[in-house]
Amino acid sequence: SDRTLDYADAADWQRDTLDGAALESRLDYWRTQLAGAPQLLELATDRPRPSRRGSAGARVPVVLEAGLAKSVRTLAEREGVTPFMVLLAAFQTVLARRAGQDDISVGTAIAGRQRAEFQGLVGLFVNSLVLRTRLSGAPSFRELLARVRETALGAYAHQDVPFERVVEALRPPRELGHTPLFQVMFNLQGARVDAPVLQGLQSRLLDVHTGTSMFDLTLSLAESPQGFEGWLEYSTELFDAGTVARLAGHFRVLLDAAIAAPETSIHELPWMTDAERHQVLTAWNDTARDYPSGSTLPEQFALQVARTPDAIAVEDGDLRLTYAQLEARANPLAHFLRARGVGPDVPVAVCMERSVDFVVSVLAILKAGGAYVPLDASYPAQRLAFMIEDARPRMLLTTRALRERLHVPDATLACFFVDALSLDDQPVTAPEVTVGPRNLAYVIFTSGSSGRPKGVASEHRGVMRLVHAEPYSRVGQRETGMLFAPLSFDGSVMELWTMLLHGGRLVIFPGKVPAGDMDTLARVVERHAVSFAHLTSGLFSQLVEHRLDILGRLRAVHVAGDVISAPHVRRAVEFLGRTVINAYGPSECSVAASFFTVERPEQAGASVPIGAPLANTTAYVLDARLQPVPVGVPGELFLGGDGVVRGYVSRPDLTAERFVPDTYGAQPGARLYRTGDRVRWREDGTLDFLGRTDHQVKVRGFRIELPEVEAALRELPEVHEAAAVVREDVPGDKRLVAYAMPRPGQVLEPTRLREALRRKVPDYMVPSLFVALPTLPL
Repeated sequence: SDRTLDYADAADWQRDTLDGAALESRLDYWRTQLAGAPQLLELATDRPRPSRRGSAGARVPVVLEAGLAKSVRTLAEREGVTPFMVLLAAFQTVLARRAGQDDISVGTAIAGRQRAEFQGLVGLFVNSLVLRTRLSGAPSFRELLARVRETALGAYAHQDVPFERVVEALRPPRELGHTPLFQVMFNLQGARVDAPVLQGLQSRLLDVHTGTSMFDLTLSLAESPQGFEGWLEYSTELFDAGTVARLAGHFRVLLDAAIAAPETSIHELPWMTDAERHQVLTAWNDTARDYPSGSTLPEQFALQVARTPDAIAVEDGDLRLTYAQLEARANPLAHFLRARGVGPDVPVAVCMERSVDFVVSVLAILKAGGAYVPLDASYPAQRLAFMIEDARPRMLLTTRALRERLHVPDATLACFFVDALSLDDQPVTAPEVTVGPRNLAYVIFTSGSSGRPKGVASEHRGVMRLVHAEPYSRVGQRETGMLFAPLSFDGSVMELWTMLLHGGRLVIFPGKVPAGDMDTLARVVERHAVSFAHLTSGLFSQLVEHRLDILGRLRAVHVAGDVISAPHVRRAVEFLGRTVINAYGPSECSVAASFFTVERPEQAGASVPIGAPLANTTAYVLDARLQPVPVGVPGELFLGGDGVVRGYVSRPDLTAERFVPDTYGAQPGARLYRTGDRVRWREDGTLDFLGRTDHQVKVRGFRIELPEVEAALRELPEVHEAAAVVREDVPGDKRLVAYAMPRPGQVLEPTRLREALRRKVPDYMVPSLFVALPTLPL
C-alpha cells in the first residue's frame, strides 16, 4: 500500500507482534536475565530514603575531554565492543564499589525504532532496558567488558518488550520510595544535532533542566567535538551536589585507569584522585602528638601524688582519701603481691564492687607490675570458668562477702580477702619494679560470637594514649568525675584513670546500686558536686527525657557505648547549654578511638558523628579487599595507633583474625584492629557510624554478640531453635528480644527460660522479652 504510516499503525504492529507465544518467549528472557537481581542498589545517600520519593532533582556537569574520548573509542574497537559498553562498564564498576554490591542493574533508554519505516514517524517509541551485570569473581576490566557486551546484546535483541510489561511479568516488590528493577540510568547519545536553520530567523539550542530527576541517578552523555559531554542528574532528596560531583570524578578517574590497564582487576583500579587518597589515608590520620609514651600508669600516678599529695583523690560516701593516702594504702598491698609472684605481665583477678578497696587493689596490682582482671560476681559459673581459663590469673583478690557469691570453679586459684589482710609489716614505699609501656595493664572480657567470652589484653601505652588525648587531657584538679560503669567493662578504665592521672576527684557510685537508678544518681551528683560524667547512650536519653536536673549540674557529659540519639543531644545542648561529647571506641583500641564534641544544637543533625581519631590513633575506612574508600562511601573501620591492644588472651587464632598488618602506616610491624563497624567519612574528616558488618549489638552500653545469646538458648532442653534481635521501640532505648521455637511436646515458659538462661550468660545478655512461636519469624 502507498498509504503513509502513522503512529497508530506502529502501535497496531506492536500489539500484533507481541501477542501470545511471541510475547511469552521474550518475557522468558527477561525473567531469566533478572531472576534474583537485587531490587535496590544500596548506594549510601546523604539523607535517608523517604517512604515516597519525590521528583525534585538537580545535576552536575560531566566532561570527558577529546583525548579520553578517543581512548574510549580505541579500546572499544580493540575489544569488539561499543563506546557505550566501555562507559557502562566503568560506570557500573564505580556503582558496585560505592554500594559494596557485585550485582548491578542499570537502566538505559533505547530509541525503539528498530524498523526502517518507523524512523520518520512522530511519536514516542522510547523504551527502557535493564542492563544487569554481575561483577563477581574480581574480573579484569577486559573480562567485564565481555560480560557487559553479552548483557547489552541480549537486551537489544529483546528490546521490543515494553518496560511496563517486564515489570508486570516479574512482579517485583513495589515500593514508593524507589523505582522498580533499577534506580540508576545511563544514556549515551550520538553527536548533538545542530540548531535548525529557519529562513529569516536565528535559532540556537537551549539546554533546559526541569529541576526534576526521574531516578536516583542518571548519567547522560553525548558525543561532541570536545569528547563526551553531559551531566549526572540526581535526586536532591537523597544526594548533595558535592557527593554527586565526587562520584562523577571517581567515574572519570576509574575510566582513565581502566583504559590504560584493562587487564587490571576492577577492584584494584584506582578511582580516587591522589589528593583524595592522601586526605583519607594521611591528612586525616596526622594525629601524632607528644604524650608520656614511655611511662606507665603507676609512674604517672606517683607523679600526680608528688604534685598534689593533699588533694582528694577518691570519695566513697563519707570516706575520703587524698592522693598521698591512696598511695600509702596501695603500696603495702603491692609489696604483698610482689612477694607472691606478681610481676610484669602477671594477671591478678579482682572481684569487688565499686569501692575504695577496688581502686586500692587495682593500683596495687599495677604497682607490683601486674595486670588486673575484673570479674563480676553475678556472672554464671561457666562464664567465669572461661574467663579464668583464658586469663590464667596468679590469684584472686576479693572480699569475704563476695567470695560466698562468687562461683569460681578453679579450686586451686589462691584467694585473698582484701578486707581481712594484715599489711602492717609491709613497706609503705612503692616497690621497685621494671615495667614498661608495652607491658600488660588489664584484661577485660567482651562477648564472643562463639558463645565464649574473649579477653582483651591491654597495655599501659594504650591507656596513657587515652588519658593524654583531647578531650580527656583537659581533666584537671578542679574536675570531679564518677566511677560509675560496671567494673568488668572498659568504661571503668576511662573513669578511673582519667581522674587519677590528672589530679581530679573520683567519686565512687554506690556498688550495690544499679547504674540506672536515677534517684541515687541525682543524690550522688548533688552531694559530691560531680562535674563530668561518662554515661551510656541509653541512660543519657533517659536523663534527657526524665531528669534534666541531673544533666544540668554537670559541666560536660561524655556519652559512649552505642549510637547516641541526635534529638536527645540537641535537647540537652539547646535547653541546658551543656557540651555533649559523643565518644566511640572498642575495647580492642583501649576504650576510645574517636570523639565528636557537640556544642551547638545544629551540630546534631539526622545523626551525630563519632568524630575524628584521637591523638596517636589512626582510622582507615576500607572495603572488603582492604582498599581505602573515598568520602561518603561506606566501608569497615580499621583502627591503628598506640591504642591497639596486644590481642586476645589465650586466643591466637582470634587475634590473627581481628588484628591485621598496618599496610598504610609508617611504623614497621604495626597492626590494625578490624572493628566490624560500618562507617563513612564526612567531608570535614569526621566519621559517621552506619552499623555492623556482623551480629554484634550494643544494648544499654553492653557489647553483645547475638550468636552467643542464641547459642545459650539452644542449650536449654525445651528450646529447639532460637533467634535474638534488638528492638528500639523508643528512640535511644534498646532492648534485647528472643524468639524461641519449642521442641515437640514442650511448652516454653518465659519466666523459666529467663532464669535458666541466667545460668548460661550474664544478666545484661538476658532478653527483656521472650516470644515463643511454633516457627521462627526470621
